[in-house]
Amino acid sequence: MPDPKAVNTMFARIAGRYDLANHLLSGGVDFWWRQRLVRAVHDAESGAVLDLATGSGDVAFALADGLPPGVRLTGMDFCQPMLDEAVKKRGAHDRWAEIEFKQGDGMALPLPDAAFDAITVSFGLRNMADRHKALSEMRRVLRPKGRLFVLEFSQPYFWFRPFYYAYLKFVLPSIAAVVTGDRSAYEYLGGSIEQFPDRATMSAEIRRAGFSDVHATPMTFGIVALHEARA
Repeated sequence: MPDPKAVNTMFARIAGRYDLANHLLSGGVDFWWRQRLVRAVHDAESGAVLDLATGSGDVAFALADGLPPGVRLTGMDFCQPMLDEAVKKRGAHDRWAEIEFKQGDGMALPLPDAAFDAITVSFGLRNMADRHKALSEMRRVLRPKGRLFVLEFSQPYFWFRPFYYAYLKFVLPSIAAVVTGDRSAYEYLGGSIEQFPDRATMSAEIRRAGFSDVHATPMTFGIVALHEARA
């Protein structure tokens, strides 16, 4: 499992160029992945939403743009430099002014029980040192019948794996080194993606944390999955 201090330090190093790197390395498909998530949360008709591992806030901002007025949005991350980037972006758009950003550890959320109707976590569960503990914390702060949405990398379709793994090992770190100046951070990220569970295994982990109605939707040849569940 990832070392929390090392992960925090790594994200602090790349915070300023994180968004640009994401868009380039995904070929812009990350915008579509986020919109799929936003549509799912919109359909859940939630009044209070927590975006966990919010990072620089891209998912929180997409939720603010795509959900009805009046939805209470909170973005939480354990890396303060990433949150600082989110706050900078929030200040440039009036429609994002109501988003509250807080620092907090996903494995020990500084939040009361049953505080949210929905939780989103996008490309962040993979970096948590104890996924079961983090998922159990998410269930604790969800209201009864609340919804969990996990947008995360997964294992691609069998025929696509050789191409994808070659990209993760050779191409991704090289591009990231130019964009962020930090090759080692993206070598870690590529390795964490390759080692992450497939859809069936991840769904089983979510069930073990006490969730029900768990299902996963693969996207982009299976390299990403949107897991949905109910508390």
